[in-house]
Amino acid sequence: MARPIHVYTIAYVATLIGENLELLQEVASNSDNIDYGEMIHAHDGSEEGITTFTDRGIESLKEFLADIRTWEGGVRQFLVDEQCDQEKIERIMADEPKS
Repeated sequence: MARPIHVYTIAYVATLIGENLELLQEVASNSDNIDYGEMIHAHDGSEEGITTFTDRGIESLKEFLADIRTWEGGVRQFLVDEQCDQEKIERIMADEPKS
């Protein structure tokens, strides 16, 4: 399989797939959530650096999000399990589609 030759920043991915940036950051904070090698940390001179995804990483991210939305409690429970603070959970949940 060919190696990826380009990556997308997490902020661009959020816009591209119509997801909340803070939610993507929570998912990306645990590298076990995304297929190995499909999420890449890039040093950009800042202390934090920047998270990027390959094309397959974006697909993996979308699959993971679709999966957590099927869990009992869905996104909210995922965020609770990740020990997010309540304010962040409420910001993310306010952005979730109502179904």
